[in-house]
Amino acid sequence: MNKRNKVGAAHCLVNGFQMGGTVSLKWVLTVCCMALFSFAKAQQNTPDTSAKTQVIIIHAERLNMQKANDTTQLTSLGGNAEVQQDSTLFFADSIVLNKSKNILEAFGRVHINDRDSIHIYSDYLKYLSKDRKAHLRGNVRLTDNKSTLSTPDLDYDVNTKIGVYTNGGKVVTSRSVLTSKEAFYYGETRDIYFKKKVVMVDTDYTVKTDTLLYNTNTNIATFTVPTVISSGDNRTVYTTDGTYDMQNKKAYFTKRPEIHDGSTVLIGNEVASDSSGFGEARGNVVYHDTAQGITLFCNNLKTNRKEGSLLATLKPVMVLKQEDDSIFIAADTLYSAKLTDLRKYRNVPMVVDSMRQKDSTELERDSSNRFFEAYYHVRIFSDSLQAVGDSLFYSGEDSVFRLFKHPILWAKSSQITGDTIYLYSKSKKPARMYVFENALALNAADTTYFNQLKGRTINGYFKDGNIDYMHAKGNAESVYYAQDERNKFISVNKAKSDIIDMYFNDKKPQKVVFRSSVDGTAYPMRQVDHVEIRLRGFKWNEALRPKNKFELLPVTVVPEVKKPVVTKK
Repeated sequence: MNKRNKVGAAHCLVNGFQMGGTVSLKWVLTVCCMALFSFAKAQQNTPDTSAKTQVIIIHAERLNMQKANDTTQLTSLGGNAEVQQDSTLFFADSIVLNKSKNILEAFGRVHINDRDSIHIYSDYLKYLSKDRKAHLRGNVRLTDNKSTLSTPDLDYDVNTKIGVYTNGGKVVTSRSVLTSKEAFYYGETRDIYFKKKVVMVDTDYTVKTDTLLYNTNTNIATFTVPTVISSGDNRTVYTTDGTYDMQNKKAYFTKRPEIHDGSTVLIGNEVASDSSGFGEARGNVVYHDTAQGITLFCNNLKTNRKEGSLLATLKPVMVLKQEDDSIFIAADTLYSAKLTDLRKYRNVPMVVDSMRQKDSTELERDSSNRFFEAYYHVRIFSDSLQAVGDSLFYSGEDSVFRLFKHPILWAKSSQITGDTIYLYSKSKKPARMYVFENALALNAADTTYFNQLKGRTINGYFKDGNIDYMHAKGNAESVYYAQDERNKFISVNKAKSDIIDMYFNDKKPQKVVFRSSVDGTAYPMRQVDHVEIRLRGFKWNEALRPKNKFELLPVTVVPEVKKPVVTKK
């Protein structure tokens, strides 16, 4: 047969048809057209008379027709067979058309071209031409220019562009590899709904869950059940709801996810982060750092992972963990970062004389390379010590709390005020305090009488969390109420000296020592006005004193850390 005798698909002729030796071209055309007419007629006998349901033979190298029984007639196409239904093309090594049941079966190198947007490959295909549903088996592969789906078998609906696998499969995109036991592919929207033993791996993260929705157009993964997201840098996310934009490296999680990052754990109603290292948590936030022994509560937390900084607002409270007496710190705003970064633009001097300031290289490798500051309406509570002030700065290098602008410190029945107060700690317990400019210490002997110590500066020293003695210097003054062995008040002494030391026992002043230039008077209790005798600046601020930790904590706090469990199926 020469090329001029070859007839294309529009003329319903199979190119290169040959049957039983030499046959006239006219007879071949007649048989082929009758076969095609018969198959098309079977399509037209169905309730759907639309031309879109017709299967048209485009090409084959061999054609064979046989009648299996009275009701079944088969048309077999061999050698690079090609048929078409509407805008969907079917290719295979061989194709068998069953006109009575409207079934197409294809064998070997099967290829479905669905509108040039979705291509499916397999070893075998069974296609219901009336319903336009395909079942593919053996090395199935579906591509849509965005991803490649591979599975042992696949059911695909040409009408809805929905593909389903239930025996395991894999989807590969330019950014990730996803595997699961089951999946539903939606060709119109490019969504893939993965179920059972889902694993997603990209360059940064590995995701394990039982259900995941992934869009190959946007590269956004959506989580709706307990999910674990881990990375190689010891960072793990536990979430039950959220999205991850793999293209822009942005994550957003809701329903109280947990972010485990090295020694830190972050929990919040909502958590968002991006590839720049910035993150934000909102709603009943809990941040826990086991290395630093710090827990932070707030309603908004902004973090910079690359710089190791965090900014807490909306009723933030920081808890410094101690064995017996944790310290609670509340303020309008709390900020923490690396001390080495702060020193690049701000001088932070050491205030512990016996300590050598570390250089930046030493400090960078040290766990003490941290600072935090609190500003506006600072409140501090521990069982042994309480304080308020306008702002606070703490350096992990020297372990000193610096309280600024009208600070007040309480320790049991004592109150200390001044322009600035430094509270030195050791193992996170108070060891010493330094009050300078307008320093004044008051001690309630009872509800009426107050022991008082004043100086330009006051140094106080603690023992087992209680004040042991205080050292006032610079125009020092004192008012001291003496008591007998039955704790009855016997006299009050008001004195001035260059230096005054006040020693405590059982949390009460027991002895006052004056050093140099002493000028004082002792008065019987009934021969003095106990209000007039008070030192200048006296003000008992018990109403400002935090009474317990619950005054500082936000109304809703969920400090417990629990990991969601991914159900194994």
